[in-house]
Amino acid sequence: MILNATDLGWEESSGADPFFPLDQLGSSPPYEVPPLTVWGVALCVSGTLIATENAIVVTTILATPSLRAPVFLLLASLGLADLLAGVALVLHFLFLFCVEPSDWSELLTSGLLVTSLTASLCSLMGVALDRYLSLSHALTYGSSQSRHRAAILLLLVWLGACIIGAGPAMGWHCLGEPNSCSVARPLTRTYLSLLCGGFLVVVMVTLQLYAGICRVARRHAHAIATQRHFLPANQSYASKHSSGRGFSRLILVLSVFVGCWMPFSLWGLLGDASSPPLYTYATLVPAAGSSLLNPILYSLRNKDIRKVLLQACCPHKYTQNTQVHYPVDV
Repeated sequence: MILNATDLGWEESSGADPFFPLDQLGSSPPYEVPPLTVWGVALCVSGTLIATENAIVVTTILATPSLRAPVFLLLASLGLADLLAGVALVLHFLFLFCVEPSDWSELLTSGLLVTSLTASLCSLMGVALDRYLSLSHALTYGSSQSRHRAAILLLLVWLGACIIGAGPAMGWHCLGEPNSCSVARPLTRTYLSLLCGGFLVVVMVTLQLYAGICRVARRHAHAIATQRHFLPANQSYASKHSSGRGFSRLILVLSVFVGCWMPFSLWGLLGDASSPPLYTYATLVPAAGSSLLNPILYSLRNKDIRKVLLQACCPHKYTQNTQVHYPVDV
């Protein structure tokens, strides 16, 4: 099937003016809802799945008093951001195929997507920072002071994400000037360039944090290696096997992170309104798809969150353990 820009509602400027003058709205024929397409179904299903799984994660963390370490605050923030991304996709589907779209609906969905993706990316950077601090300051990290700092950091992240997401509604859009549109209508090229430039900075900082994690982990592995002759043979093998699994998981997380965020960040800087819409969708889908993968890669891999979910599903088989694991395994 050929991908049509109107199937997803991100229309691109191709020389013709797609907007109707306001004074002609009264004489225009009644709006006809477009027929449902495969892309529309995929949009609705993916948004529903994203919202559902992240709602489960956020509810689990907030309803469990023992999950109050900094890592769980960051995972709750990540889940909330991805939950909003799923809601934005469902709203976009409703405005396309159920009700007549309007300027305010485009501004609402685009602003909500920008806010959620910004908060999600910054929360991922916070998770990387949490991992680094938990390794480099293992004795002091996780105290009440650390939780207080994490809460302040998340408050600033969400405040900044809301301000950035309010840009289209505050006038930074191209609804009245199609020639200034970016690859993602109704965002202007200047706005999207600044946004994608910020995304690239966050991606680079996150990669630097994971590089620091590798350095700290390598030092720990070297310290263990120097004491290996004091350990039993089976314990030495278990330590080496666990270290190998840790680096494999790290490579998987980094691959998904870079693969999801780098394409759209680069395309938003290089493309313009005359660029083929197919390239925009091909780079935007992985960025939105990260909201579907984040609960699996981060939250559901945590032992404490899994225990709470298992106890909720099968209370007669599992008992909740209040011990909190720190985020090296997250």
